[in-house]
Amino acid sequence: MTVLITGATGFVGSAVARLLLAEGREVRALVRPGSNSGNIDGLDIERASGDLTDSASLKAAVKGCDALYHVAADYRLWIPRPKEIYDINVEGTRNLMRAAGEAGVVRIVYTSSVAVLGLNKDATPAGEDVPVGLADMTGHYKRSKYLAEEVVREMISKNGLAAVIVNPSTPIGARDIKPTPSGRIIVDFVNGRMPAYVDTGLNLVHVDDCARGHLLAFEHGKLGERYILGGENLSLRDILLTLGRITARPAPGLRLPNRLLVPFAYTAEGWARLTGTETRLTVDSLKMARKRMFFSSDKAERELGFSSRSAEQALSDAVRWFAENGYFKSPVSSAIQSR
Repeated sequence: MTVLITGATGFVGSAVARLLLAEGREVRALVRPGSNSGNIDGLDIERASGDLTDSASLKAAVKGCDALYHVAADYRLWIPRPKEIYDINVEGTRNLMRAAGEAGVVRIVYTSSVAVLGLNKDATPAGEDVPVGLADMTGHYKRSKYLAEEVVREMISKNGLAAVIVNPSTPIGARDIKPTPSGRIIVDFVNGRMPAYVDTGLNLVHVDDCARGHLLAFEHGKLGERYILGGENLSLRDILLTLGRITARPAPGLRLPNRLLVPFAYTAEGWARLTGTETRLTVDSLKMARKRMFFSSDKAERELGFSSRSAEQALSDAVRWFAENGYFKSPVSSAIQSR
């Protein structure tokens, strides 16, 4: 079986690609020209040069493939040119699904996100079916992923697209090369750039468990269904305390009210536009932080046999990888070596 995977050079995609290889699959990766391929260098992977915005390259890449894992996405919270993220996440997904359908791909796993799901008002862990609409999506990333999933769902119902949808929560672990916004929390914490925190919460899943969930969805998922691939629900304060235990660094004790940071976010965005640089503090990120992103993977556990290890293990593996690859200004505690 030949499998095409998009996003194989990225964080989640590289974990999926490695598992596919371990399962004995022939893997072909769609790789953008000039992209950092460090995550797959040395692996027995066929590379197809292409881009989600180039329909011709997608048709060539998917030719002869029996399966498709569409993991690639533009995951940014600071987006000075919003059209870019819609071109990649929405229209790119449409292009790829159309090419896969025309090529007769037997089965597809589409990687969505918990960002497109609804949240329970009482902050209890939400499942796949909490009512939500486009108007509830904060920021261009969430809106683009919501619209992309709608494209896939429409093609499933109207065109018979053989796709299963997975909704990862917040993956944590090795090979977060950019790093992602969640990976930056770890790097900033260890590098002493996080003197305070806001009252929010996330669901953390080990990236390798998330990858395994993709393969389980391919094998056991029902066409047209969505499955949350998550792990442990933790407040940001508890995440930082866990990082403190892992790295022997003090966790910040100062909690800042979200509203006090809003003027700074507007200032940071204005400076980023003026200078052409990136900002980590955005108005949209503060809006998202007002809610605890807590989710339940009960459906995936029940129907797919999915399971996940502890958030502490995920954070430990991430810290170790970041340390080994030079992301920290100074060495971290040797305590992570024994975890």
